Amino acid sequence: MSFFIEDALAEGGNAAAVAPDLISQLMVFGGIFLIFYLLFIRPQNKKMKEHKAMVDALAKGDEVVTNGGVLGKVVALHDSFVTLEVSKDVQLNVQRSAVGAIQPKGTIKSIKN
Repeated sequence: MSFFIEDALAEGGNAAAVAPDLISQLMVFGGIFLIFYLLFIRPQNKKMKEHKAMVDALAKGDEVVTNGGVLGKVVALHDSFVTLEVSKDVQLNVQRSAVGAIQPKGTIKSIKN
């Protein structure tokens, strides 16, 4: 039966020599956490801060695209909503967080022509 289990371990030998110590296990878990932080958590936090700064900087007259793909011009700003003019006499109220990007001036005119 010693084909799968070594004799010294099966007989209750020195198990401390086989098991890794606590410090090396903590170093491995710390390294894995550091990798996840650098690859996933930190870039996502940076992106969220940039989006929040962009939404806070919205002003009347800005041309924006929502996350749903609606292109419009900001005509009014409220606490948590933005009123977009998407066509002549057509206005939509969208949440500020739904604004995906600010477009350069003249984007709407260039699409219509």
